[in-house]
Amino acid sequence: MTTPTALAGDRTAPGRSPAPPSKLSASLRRLTALSRAELVLLVRNRSAIFLALVLPVVMIFSIRASLQQIDLAGTGLSIAGAALTGGIGIVLVQVVYMNLVTGYVTRREELVLKRLRTGEITDREILTATAVPSIALALLQCVLLVVAGAIAFDLSAPKRPELFLVGLVVGLVMMSALAAATSALTRTVQTSQLTTLPLFFVSLFGSGIFVPLDVFPDGLASVLELLPLTGVMTLVRHGWLGGVDGGDLLTAAVAALAWTAFAVFAVQRWFRWDPRG
Repeated sequence: MTTPTALAGDRTAPGRSPAPPSKLSASLRRLTALSRAELVLLVRNRSAIFLALVLPVVMIFSIRASLQQIDLAGTGLSIAGAALTGGIGIVLVQVVYMNLVTGYVTRREELVLKRLRTGEITDREILTATAVPSIALALLQCVLLVVAGAIAFDLSAPKRPELFLVGLVVGLVMMSALAAATSALTRTVQTSQLTTLPLFFVSLFGSGIFVPLDVFPDGLASVLELLPLTGVMTLVRHGWLGGVDGGDLLTAAVAALAWTAFAVFAVQRWFRWDPRG
């Protein structure tokens, strides 16, 4: 009786060693494993989840109250539309940026980042996996905002979904990178509440979250368009509500991508893996 011949390319054939996994698949496995561990830590931190879910809702009602004192005539925006799109900006700042600064600093001071670097996982995979829980939570909240806008506030679905998604993705990447860069300036977890305040206030009051740029004088609005989150907010707002020309969209996209590139460069240049002395 003859034995069956091993097929060509069969990894289990006698005398042949298994083919090594590709670099991409190995990287995905490491990234998935570390991201899963980060998600488990987030789920166990109930206070962090509570704050991340409740604070943006409170801020949205604050935006709505402030917009009732502003004349939106001529801007093409309703109070509900401006408040809910501003809510997405709040999610990006609070859930992604501020939460991640604390996360990076905590893991650095507890030597978690230093220990992870001793293994096969790359620096980029460590930074990305740490950001995954915050990004996932932010995406969930953005979906809920869109659904709430359609059900409770009679807003239509995003009129240009591709523009809305581009703005949201760029915002997530930018805020994650800015968080990693800001952590380099932050000595302790406690001081992260201070080092995140400048971008927090500048974004809230200058990037069209609380007050749409359309109500500002043209000169001031042109300056505010250069702030980190302004381009993202323009893409998100007009991707959802429509009503902007191609020139403004191009300016917003260039500004958003430029800030994202700068943030990534800053992380590569100044991110700290060891505790600050």
